[in-house]
Amino acid sequence: MTRQLHLNAFLMNTGHHEASWRLPESDPYAHVDLAHYVGLARTAERGTFDSLFLADGPQLWNNLAQRPAGALEPLTLLTALATATEHIGLIATASTSYNSPYNLARKFASLDIISGGRAGWNIVTTAGAEAARNFGLDAEPAHAERYARAAEFLDVSLKLWDSWEDDAVVADKAAGVWGDDSKIHPPRHKGTYFSVAGALNVPRTPQGYPLLVQAGSSADGKAFAARYAEAVFTAQQTLADAQEFYADLKSLTGQAGRDPGHIKVLPGIVPVLGSTEAEARAAEQLLEDHIVYDHGVGRLESLLHLEPGTLELDAPLPAGLAPESAIEGAKSRYTLVVELARRERLTVRQLIGRLGGGRGHLTFAGTPEQVADQIETWFTQGAADGFNIMPAVLPSGLDAFVEHVVPLLRARGLLRTEYGPRRTLRERYGLPRPANQYLTPASV
Repeated sequence: MTRQLHLNAFLMNTGHHEASWRLPESDPYAHVDLAHYVGLARTAERGTFDSLFLADGPQLWNNLAQRPAGALEPLTLLTALATATEHIGLIATASTSYNSPYNLARKFASLDIISGGRAGWNIVTTAGAEAARNFGLDAEPAHAERYARAAEFLDVSLKLWDSWEDDAVVADKAAGVWGDDSKIHPPRHKGTYFSVAGALNVPRTPQGYPLLVQAGSSADGKAFAARYAEAVFTAQQTLADAQEFYADLKSLTGQAGRDPGHIKVLPGIVPVLGSTEAEARAAEQLLEDHIVYDHGVGRLESLLHLEPGTLELDAPLPAGLAPESAIEGAKSRYTLVVELARRERLTVRQLIGRLGGGRGHLTFAGTPEQVADQIETWFTQGAADGFNIMPAVLPSGLDAFVEHVVPLLRARGLLRTEYGPRRTLRERYGLPRPANQYLTPASV
């Protein structure tokens, strides 16, 4: 079978562009409207996307003046979307820094069962002091410590998802035997960060465990992804950078003893479509014209760990910014933004404009043919296994992509025309169902 794209719809309230909520077509209350998300999920399913994805964090993002703030808890929202869709995968972000393995493993197992095997977990370690202070900490844990905790969190979660054998439920009414206790395997885990004794109180799920997704591109993030991740969301600005990241991550995955084909790399792209290139550029400019630059300056100063009032709109970034090694927060995004500004000699105003659409992800304005060409080039030139589609405005941007770009990708043989017999998210990503770690090879 010809290699085909994996498409994930990254859904963010009124769209990824920070000014999207200001357009006449946008609903400023869409971020808490279930019907809005049901419509988006069904549109993505019509486009035969593999999955949809919801970002999240245990803190209030942005100041309220900037854009719609606050979000429905993603596992709750995705459970509702599971009942409104049939095929599309459902990926939720959840933090290993501010959750416990038992409760989170149970929630993802429940979503996987309710959805018939369509759950995915975007694993994040959560940077930022704001979130830390919501959980009784004075500052965020160090970068390396967050990843060490995340690794143990994953190990415990895998033990919990495997704590029931697939045939633990006997359901023998005549004998009066519902289940077989010999097929339950309590983790009895005692580690640096967690102590978890008992088995999960949810049976093993259709997928065994959810699709494991990761998004960090720092050295620690890539090492973690190589060990655990099955799909990686990444922000890359150039084809060369994307190719380098792709090759490096595949190599690291092989070195970790895993099949490099079992980790899918999905860069983000923010497509702004028009029937002509000029029309697409005008749509992009309209969004940029609605940016409130005071908001952007504050956000950029926070990302770059600068004191308020440091940046000047029509000047370049100041010299002497801290190296990535000194950053404990979002290391890879910090480096991407600084390198973008330096490489293209952008003023702060221009940089804010570039970041307004995708916060460092590739923004591409053009015709459907040009967007399809860009996707095909990266896909065929060793830069991507698929894409995180991040519409600048919702729902119109996703509607336009499904209506105009998806048919082109299908005509080129790059995207399925229907879902077919593969039902679980893992199957859609071409991944095997994992064997239960408590079983010997002879008993599998």
